Amino acid sequence: MQRVCFLLKVREERLDEYKQRHAEVWPEMLDALSRTGWHNYSLFLRPDGLLVGYLETDDFQAAVDGMSREPVNARWQAEMGSFFEALDGQRPDEAMKPLEQVFFLP
Repeated sequence: MQRVCFLLKVREERLDEYKQRHAEVWPEMLDALSRTGWHNYSLFLRPDGLLVGYLETDDFQAAVDGMSREPVNARWQAEMGSFFEALDGQRPDEAMKPLEQVFFLP
């Protein structure tokens, strides 16, 4: 199982709305994430907007590729893109770059 951690930056003025959106994730989005191999997926948000994402998957690239083929993902990404800083023309899911794991205590 691959453990993946990534960082993104949510616009500070949109933090409350971002949190609300994630309190009400569409059921079809949740189904698609599970079906494409996203397990134990968590998001952590700092007051300044730093977002830390964590998930476990058999193959991160396969999980990302699987979600890219899901119609619900295109709708979700289009709605959520404006919440983030510094995407440089990418969708939020394209901007998720895994951090290097340097320690793990099983």
